[in-house]
Amino acid sequence: MVVADLHVHTTRSDGTLTLETLPAAAAAGGVDVVAVTDHDRIHPDLDSPVTTHDGLTVVHGVELRVDTGDQRLDLLGYGVDPTDALEAECARIQRDRRERGRRIIDCVEDRLGVTLDVEPRDGLGRPHIARAIADATDYTFQGAFDDLIGDDCPCYVQRKVPSFERGRDLLADACGLVALAHPFRYSDPEAALARCRTLDAVEYWYPYGRPIDDATLDSAIEDYDLLPTGGSDAHGESVGETGLDERAWKRVRAALGV
Repeated sequence: MVVADLHVHTTRSDGTLTLETLPAAAAAGGVDVVAVTDHDRIHPDLDSPVTTHDGLTVVHGVELRVDTGDQRLDLLGYGVDPTDALEAECARIQRDRRERGRRIIDCVEDRLGVTLDVEPRDGLGRPHIARAIADATDYTFQGAFDDLIGDDCPCYVQRKVPSFERGRDLLADACGLVALAHPFRYSDPEAALARCRTLDAVEYWYPYGRPIDDATLDSAIEDYDLLPTGGSDAHGESVGETGLDERAWKRVRAALGV
């Protein structure tokens, strides 16, 4: 039984939940613990690495995209105690997100001859733009990604992200645990898992991507002495689709020192 969903997004990035609505969503999903892991942003209302909101245990987390040179990966930091360096990098990334968002919006509007009800801002992600495209055109949310703003599509603009080494070091200095997110989502999962040799954990349970090869993932966990973690990567109102059972959460909780 899932008790901890350690990969959830809020309106701080591209999710729809807030800290106020999160406890009810967690209760509906049957989970006792949630990690707030917004993209490249620290949540200002989480003032300690692990806290409680209306009876819900909330782990302060962050999801940071990094570049290995061959592919881009997502790292999850759990138990955030912000450093000046991490805050400065997140601020830089948000400036880049605003500029990137403006360029994508301009491209879509020029290409389709429409005006989108979305503005460049901190925390803006492509899901926000896809929703605006779906509202203004005959495109569906997924269709907007498939034809317009997805990777290698005509209105795609790549973000400027830190190197794997810099991102890992920033998170290691500010977080209790650093994990590789959704390892079988990448174009080269084996290379992604090899990066775990310098990490603390890896997402074992998540609801999408390539079929999970348990043997490959188990080998990485054993070889690199990793904690298995996981979560739903919720961007909507539902949490708890997948995540940690009580035993797995106890191990993560102990590693976080709570």
